[in-house]
Amino acid sequence: MSNILKRPADTWSPLYFLASVGAGGLSVTFFMYLMFWVPHPGRTVPVFEDIAAALATGHTGRTLAIAVALAGIAVFGALNLSLLVWNLRKLSAFRATEKAQALAASNAQTQMMALPLALAMSINGGFILGLVFVPGLWSVVEYLFPLAMVAFLAVGVLAFRQLGQFIARVTASGGFDCAKNNSFAQMLPAFALAMTGVGLSAPAAMSANATVAGISLVLSSFFLVAAALIVLVGLVLGLRSIMENGVAAEQAPTLMMVVPITTILGILMLRQAHGLEVSFGVHMDGAEKMMLLTRLLSVEVIFALFGLTVLAATGYVRRFLTGEAISPGNYALVCPPVALSVLTQFWINTGLVGAGLIEKFGTAYWALTAVALAFQAVAVALVIFLHRRHFRASRGAAMRTA
Repeated sequence: MSNILKRPADTWSPLYFLASVGAGGLSVTFFMYLMFWVPHPGRTVPVFEDIAAALATGHTGRTLAIAVALAGIAVFGALNLSLLVWNLRKLSAFRATEKAQALAASNAQTQMMALPLALAMSINGGFILGLVFVPGLWSVVEYLFPLAMVAFLAVGVLAFRQLGQFIARVTASGGFDCAKNNSFAQMLPAFALAMTGVGLSAPAAMSANATVAGISLVLSSFFLVAAALIVLVGLVLGLRSIMENGVAAEQAPTLMMVVPITTILGILMLRQAHGLEVSFGVHMDGAEKMMLLTRLLSVEVIFALFGLTVLAATGYVRRFLTGEAISPGNYALVCPPVALSVLTQFWINTGLVGAGLIEKFGTAYWALTAVALAFQAVAVALVIFLHRRHFRASRGAAMRTA
């Protein structure tokens, strides 16, 4: 039987939803090219018509950047959706297994929060695909915003139901193993709620209807607070166990989960700030945005360095990336460079350029943008490497799902 060709991914875990999330995040990194390099007057985001107008100018550099962006959005957007469908099919069969019952009785029950996380990511990614590839979408966007909020609320209800089941179990009957909580795995619920919240914040930034924008502000604020509280609880519980028991080597990538959560909440706050300015006259100037983004980016760099230090100390790459053991938790490595790339783009364009500290498209601008592109390149390389490692048939692969 050991000679039968099989894919490591066939031994399924809910953490494989992170493969879909990572691909969706990469499509966002390519959308940043359009967001900050393509003029879109009168609109918060670029749409099909803005892209067509930019291509018509014949500017060689911009045309090349747009071509790369469109290809990246299309490829990784399609990968995001295909992996979501594949995971949903696997989940349907998984629910009836003993493995699912064991998961529901352990600390790992919160891994199921990867489902609403992936659903929210795909809705966000689908909106980007629509903006970029569907002509005339902006003319009906006001009708789409309420539908989008309903969809995100449905995902949010799912997330809170799953989180509530976990909390009810561990508070009513115990069973939470603090000694085995020596990672930041319990921040996954915060990741899911943050992703839902950033989707709910989009109408605040883009809608011309003050009522829609106001509802968006209220709902997204709720999810922002919920995510922030769970991050704080996860930090306290995780750090205590790590200091006492050492980190769980296979879950070491979770130590960088703060990085994508911070980017998502940062975008959420920027969207809210824009909505408050346009719909309610509350202004946040360029210097304030620069300082907000600088502080958020500082948090991300600190946690990224912390995580990389622990990965090196535990020999994670040798054991779980290039060794025989294959873990679905590998996909947690994709989100930090994606998040750093996206937030760095916002820090440069909305922060530094917005505050007048550097000139757009100047030497300093491109030098800093190169850093964001380097993070993106790392994420792309990781996705390609992990997809081959997990989805290519091999003989007798040693699969781990913890």
